[in-house]
Amino acid sequence: MKAAMTTETPLPENRSRNFIEEIMEADLADDKHSGRICTRFPPEPNGYLHIGHAKSICINFGQARKYGGTTNLRFDDTNPAKEDVEYVDSIREDVRWLGFEWAGEYYASDYFQFLYDYAEYLVETGKAYVCDLSDEEIRDYRGNFFKPGRPSPYRDRSVAENLELFRAMRAGAFEDGARVLRARIDMASANMNLRDPLMYRIRRVQHHRTGHAWPIYPMYDYAHGVSDAIERITHSICTLEFEDHRPLYDWFLEQDVDGKFFQRPLPRQIEFARLNLTYTVMSKRRLLELVKEGHVRGWDDPRMPTITGLRRRGYTPESIRAFADKVGVAKRDMVADVGLLEHCVREDLSVKARRAMAVLRPLKLVIDNMAEGELHWLDVANHPDDPQMGRRKVPFGRELFIEQEDFQETAPKKWFRLAPGAEVRLKNACLVRCTSLVKDAAGTVVELHCTWDPASLGGDAPDGRKVKGTLHWVSAAHAVKAEVRLYDRLFTAKDPMDVPEGSDWRQGLNPGSCEVLAQARLEPVLGGAKPGEHFQFERLGYFVVDLDSRPSAPVFNRTVSLKDSWARMEGQPNG
Repeated sequence: MKAAMTTETPLPENRSRNFIEEIMEADLADDKHSGRICTRFPPEPNGYLHIGHAKSICINFGQARKYGGTTNLRFDDTNPAKEDVEYVDSIREDVRWLGFEWAGEYYASDYFQFLYDYAEYLVETGKAYVCDLSDEEIRDYRGNFFKPGRPSPYRDRSVAENLELFRAMRAGAFEDGARVLRARIDMASANMNLRDPLMYRIRRVQHHRTGHAWPIYPMYDYAHGVSDAIERITHSICTLEFEDHRPLYDWFLEQDVDGKFFQRPLPRQIEFARLNLTYTVMSKRRLLELVKEGHVRGWDDPRMPTITGLRRRGYTPESIRAFADKVGVAKRDMVADVGLLEHCVREDLSVKARRAMAVLRPLKLVIDNMAEGELHWLDVANHPDDPQMGRRKVPFGRELFIEQEDFQETAPKKWFRLAPGAEVRLKNACLVRCTSLVKDAAGTVVELHCTWDPASLGGDAPDGRKVKGTLHWVSAAHAVKAEVRLYDRLFTAKDPMDVPEGSDWRQGLNPGSCEVLAQARLEPVLGGAKPGEHFQFERLGYFVVDLDSRPSAPVFNRTVSLKDSWARMEGQPNG
């Protein structure tokens, strides 16, 4: 009996099904897997996940969820020299933070004995052999795209000899690199992956789960498909660079001709285009270099494209899922504009983030015609469009702080902010007019003196006069001092790796990617905000409370500005 095909949410009318959905729906209609859909997300625990992995997570978990299926989380821990429990823990956290839960948690190391037994079966059936060539010799014998490979001189060893040698490899009888196990396929194949690929190599490295129990470890191309089959994965969704590996994926599983090891039907590998992002490096190796060389503060630096970095910067799981959906599922590699990712978080936070006022570069403003000690508590909405977010009391008194950039002594035409003689609105408060200013010994304006119209308390003048400028502000007597970190794109070039041959790719690092403002002033309500809380600082952007924040010393990270400041720079050198 066929299982009913269910969807968690219907597709929008204007969105067509992608090719993965078409494959899954066809398999469900044919009852290929008895109505089952089971995918897997198989990261190697050798680093922190980045935005490219987030797209893969959304596809694997999202597609299975759409059709009432399940997804396994499987750690590809076959290369212990580069793997660590720290990365395992971070991957679990990232997947859950994105809003997904796995049906089962597995490790390739769970299957080491099964993988070994199946490898022995391939040796016994003449499909695999032990080779003594060095790595360099194997590369030479394999040939290239223009020249067929040559068979290894060890290719025709007897089954008995291969079995004896492979068992000796397992027993730890040989040194690292002395021998490998290879599949016997076709050294003349046009597909390089089928030219007797490696299945096992000797590596005497302690494994974070199995210790020193195994001196040999399976190669990814061998372990991956077998692990999928063990778990009865129905659709093995991976990125496009594995398209040429698909015949090998199928070959390994199809050699179980008598069905001794795997149940039918076998998993199907499906490839989609990996995500590349402008102004962003997506290579784990390059990201590790940035961390080790101190260009960033760690894997969770808010400038990093890692999921943990994006989370610390203030990106929400909803915004990243929305980004993955907008990018879509393609069959050709593409480069997404980082501006789309920023748009997604703006769109999400515009609805979710409470509003508040903060002054990043304070300039003191004194209202001369307000009495000393006079104080008004203004009743202000936390969100202009959502009454359910409530209201707050904002103190308004004689001495305030405004942004330095909101005043110019000699104002240009169409300057609608504060200047000598100019009148502006203080948001939610009143109208003020600048009457004089104070400078320090260096000639820098350090204080403004203004008058206010008490009748305009609340924002508008009763006589109906209009002003074009509205400024944010905070009460000097009540302001909370804070550190604010203004993050920007880590690289100045759209393609950071597009550098002349021999040039250092690090030359594209943006020296202004992090500006720390230690003298910011915030309205009182922000003093009690907790790490991870989001706010829109009026007129400035969206901010999140950083992990370093303390009640006595708040720290805020800018997630994104209110508008894309880079869009108007397109076409100029270096982005």
